[in-house]
Amino acid sequence: MKLFYWVFLFGFSFAVAQTSLDKIVAVVDREIITFSDFEFSVRQVAAQNRLDPNSKELRERVLDGLINDKLVLAQAIEDSVVVSDEEVTERLEQQITRLTYQAGGQDQIEKIYGMSISRMKRDFQFREMIRKQILVQKIQQQRQSQTIISRREVEDFFNIYKDSIPQVPMEYELSHIYVEPKPDSTVLASLNSKAFAIAESIKAGGDFAAFAKRYSSDGTASQGGDLGFARRGSFVKEFEEVAFTLKVGEISKPVRSQFGIHIIQLVERRGDAVRTRHILFPIQMSETNDDSTKALLNRIRTMALKGEGFGVLARKFSEDKDTKDIGGDLGKVAVEQLDPAYSGFVKSAKAGDISEPLKITVGTKYGFNIVFVRSITPAHTINLAIDYKRLEQIALQFKTNNNYQMWVEGLRKTIYWEKKL
Repeated sequence: MKLFYWVFLFGFSFAVAQTSLDKIVAVVDREIITFSDFEFSVRQVAAQNRLDPNSKELRERVLDGLINDKLVLAQAIEDSVVVSDEEVTERLEQQITRLTYQAGGQDQIEKIYGMSISRMKRDFQFREMIRKQILVQKIQQQRQSQTIISRREVEDFFNIYKDSIPQVPMEYELSHIYVEPKPDSTVLASLNSKAFAIAESIKAGGDFAAFAKRYSSDGTASQGGDLGFARRGSFVKEFEEVAFTLKVGEISKPVRSQFGIHIIQLVERRGDAVRTRHILFPIQMSETNDDSTKALLNRIRTMALKGEGFGVLARKFSEDKDTKDIGGDLGKVAVEQLDPAYSGFVKSAKAGDISEPLKITVGTKYGFNIVFVRSITPAHTINLAIDYKRLEQIALQFKTNNNYQMWVEGLRKTIYWEKKL
């Protein structure tokens, strides 16, 4: 069983980091594993697999898994694997979005961690934990990319394991066209004017913190908009391009990002880190903006139904950067993997159907899409002839896992580690 402990540890280690009496249960090279981290991982694995958290076998397996991850981390550092600030920021954004959703909202996650979302994004311990997570994954990917498999190996794997390979679930081959609502030019102009006027008032002697508490929609408003110290890669591109070019005490002109319009002040510079504060004005979308987006997608849908290629239309109109250039292709999706936003439509659709515009959330934003069901493959017992590509991937993963485990066993012989339990 492959256990991804770094995912479990994110968000917990910070909470226990200040426990000075936290017992050390293992040492791996220069890293430690604390009793709190170990216990949390045991509970997570036990809950997910419906196992007894007091099982000696489970606890040993979990600790060995944690030690293995630390060994891989030590090797990644030894191999000088590089993780950029931008990579850390992007992953941190994804993690916080997921955790916020699971916790039931931004207010809940801020209550759990005792700090604002913006503060979490800059916290050194959070960022360092994510950096280590990416280091481990990068070296895992490097090992995986070195593994190849022959047709003979795939056939041998099928003949040995065919009775234990799960049935292929019903799958849908999908494409989509995604468009985000655009704010009215009059709304933007009004918001820019408001931000500009407030910036001028501050420059004329107004109290930045007081204005932030009154007008900012960001979680830092109660702290006067203070974002603390941060290095490049901590903020979105538009914010950073301005923040790092300001002089100490300087107030920026209104700056637009995906979160809204900002007024930024550079408070202090310390080496390559800056301390800024900001006032955030969110750009509100109206029902009219949504209706305009849906009307556009309906026109595109009509063109597709009349015979224009869906892929051609996706390349022209879609705003999904990941699929736009490949004609909106979402690939084959199993029924249990369908996005809730369009699962209802897909389950009742026939091959060739195109949905009406559907609202879908992407990260911190939302938009609308139309979904094209290109084909439907019924559930069936896996077959070497028609499911070769799937079998090739399963066999390759099996071989990769075996090779990886052998490599980790080798690390146990060359890198210092010790259990303290």
